[in-house]
Amino acid sequence: MKLYADRAPAAIRQLLTDALVVVWVYAWIRVGMALFDLIQKLAVPGRKLEGAGNGLASNLSSAGDKINKVPGVGDSIAAPFKDAAEAANSLANAGRDQQEIVNNLAWILSVVVVVLPIVLVVGVWLPLRIRWVRRAASAARLRTATAGRDLLALRALATQPLKRLVGIDPEVAAQWRRGDPDTVEALARLELRSLGLR
Repeated sequence: MKLYADRAPAAIRQLLTDALVVVWVYAWIRVGMALFDLIQKLAVPGRKLEGAGNGLASNLSSAGDKINKVPGVGDSIAAPFKDAAEAANSLANAGRDQQEIVNNLAWILSVVVVVLPIVLVVGVWLPLRIRWVRRAASAARLRTATAGRDLLALRALATQPLKRLVGIDPEVAAQWRRGDPDTVEALARLELRSLGLR
C-alpha cells in the first residue's frame, strides 16, 4: 500500500494537503472547546442561584427547628419558616435546571460547530485520498510486470488528456495496438507519472 507518491511535487502536495486537514480538524476542535467554555459561563447565575437557594433554605429550616424547640411556642410560628425554606429549595432547583439547560446547549452547539466543518472537509478529502492510495497501489504492482506495463499503457490511452497522448506520438493508439515496446513504455510512464509514481 502506497500512502504517498514517489515524485517530489506530488508527494509534497499530498503531505501539505494531509497536514492542512489535520490542522483544520485540530482548529475546529479548539473552536468547539472554546465555544463550550464560553457557553458554560452562562451557567454562573444558575450556580449562584442554586447556592443562594440552598443557603437560604438551610438557614430557614434551622431557624424553624430552633423555634420548634422553644417551650410553649406552637408549630404555627415555625410553619412560615418551613414554607420559606421550601420556596428557597425551589429557587435552588431553578438554578440547577438553568445549569443543566446551559450545559446541554453548550454540548449541542460545540458538537455541531466541530462536526460540520470537519465532516465537510474530511468527506471530500478522505474519499479522494483513499481513491489515490488504491490506484497507486494497483499501479505499483503492475509496473514491474510486462503485462502490467501494457495495462498501464491501456489505462493511459483511456484516461490521459489527448494533448499528452499526441505528445508521445500522433499515431499512439495504432502503435500501441501493434505492441510497439517504446510506445507501451511511454504510455505506462505517462500513467505512472500522472499518479506521482516512477
